[in-house]
Amino acid sequence: MKNFYLTTAIDYANGSPHLGHAYEKVLADVIARYKRLCGESVYFLTGLDEHGQKVQQSAKKAGVEPIAFCDEQAEKFISMCKLLDISNDDYIRTSQERHKKVVRQILQMLYDKGDIYKAEYKGFYSTRQEQFLQEKDRVDGKWPEIFGDVVEITESNYFFKIQQYQEWLVDYIKKNEDFIFPRFRAKQVMEFLKEPLNDLCISRPKERLEWGIELPFDSGYVTYVWFDALVNYISAIGYGTDEFSKNWPADFHVIGKDILVPPHSVYWPIMLHAAGIELPKSLLVHGWWMSSGEKMSKSLGNIVNPLDLVEKFGVDAFRYFLMREMNVGQDSDFSFDLFLTRYTSDLGNDLGNLLSRLLNMGKRYCASVVPSAKVEEEFEKQLIDLARETSQEVLRLYDGMQFHIGLEKTFAFIRAINRYAEQRAPWKLAKSEAEADKLALETTLANMAEALRVASVLIAPIMPNVSAKILTLLGLENIEKFEGNTEWSNVLEGKTLGAQEILFPRPTTE
Repeated sequence: MKNFYLTTAIDYANGSPHLGHAYEKVLADVIARYKRLCGESVYFLTGLDEHGQKVQQSAKKAGVEPIAFCDEQAEKFISMCKLLDISNDDYIRTSQERHKKVVRQILQMLYDKGDIYKAEYKGFYSTRQEQFLQEKDRVDGKWPEIFGDVVEITESNYFFKIQQYQEWLVDYIKKNEDFIFPRFRAKQVMEFLKEPLNDLCISRPKERLEWGIELPFDSGYVTYVWFDALVNYISAIGYGTDEFSKNWPADFHVIGKDILVPPHSVYWPIMLHAAGIELPKSLLVHGWWMSSGEKMSKSLGNIVNPLDLVEKFGVDAFRYFLMREMNVGQDSDFSFDLFLTRYTSDLGNDLGNLLSRLLNMGKRYCASVVPSAKVEEEFEKQLIDLARETSQEVLRLYDGMQFHIGLEKTFAFIRAINRYAEQRAPWKLAKSEAEADKLALETTLANMAEALRVASVLIAPIMPNVSAKILTLLGLENIEKFEGNTEWSNVLEGKTLGAQEILFPRPTTE
């Protein structure tokens, strides 16, 4: 049986982890955890893109060999993944032999097929983007800032015949509406494909660049970094072996919108098609994190270090903010004030306070043992109906990658549990000696506990640690799957509640 295969773009070794890297990993991890909880077998890949001119230059500047530079960078990104509780099954590095072997195999296959040829190139080159440019790339006669310094060069190189596959690709995207998600991103690709494609230069001469995978048919050249990097999705899962079909085709390549066109939507599909390999099912294209409407960048000084936020507020609070604020596919604005509002309001006042008051009242009124619910009046019916409605709606939204709305619905339900407590006022019922009030008190605590259990299951893919902590305090083991666990039940009856605990402590003013 095939696994649900999920990948992220592999991070480039020339930078340091930032909010964009963190978001992409968390998004992919949430999908992976959700699929596992739905009972699917998941294989989740991420990794590091290590070759190219910029890495070679940075290593030289640092006075170390490129592999030593990449080792250090790899540790930074792997540490970030661990800190963010990313549950990846594998971490691919393009300097690994398992990867280089497959790159050489694909190159040789395409060369033998006649899809790769040698020719002299004269034109413009951007070192920052490590790509050749054309006059049409100018804007108002100038090179956009994204390209950095652009120089004119003349050199012999190897080219991949992508132009001959252009018509096929256009037809494929039209016929396969799920190939690019969200669908509106496909318009961007189709717009790009209106112009004739130039064949792709897939080599760099060794006199200019040594840090790369040597072409199998010409030792004087190394492979263009984008051709090399894209192959990671198949090299990591054993392309050419019996293991490959256990994962391929990928169900989702999770990537940022900046690398949709042309790498993932043009180069990669054509490379696969030319090599006779099935295409991934879908490219899940996410937006950018902005600051006051501008993209975060080093030059603007508005880069957010995710590690700082995690250290101060905890990993689950950070994961919650990312998934609550970003509509998958759209851009979103980051501000510390907004983060703090979500932390204190949604997490502290709504969820944290609900757990705290339940544990406190359970200890005072029921000796910390969850009682049975024996009353079902209008308040109870409303809460139970809302729990069932919320569960169904949230899982449907998660299926559609609408995690932000799913969390909005879940926290609306959490606020409804708090309202239910206010309506029933168990602190007042506890003062009465009437049997009816005693039953109402027990019912209130039982229903608060069960409603919180359901909410905790729903937030599990986004906040796995908080979810597990709440379930433990409710007297349960951590959930293994959603099936049955989002249904209203009496599973908590007779369970012992844990000691009172503050899930989201108020941040210091430092």
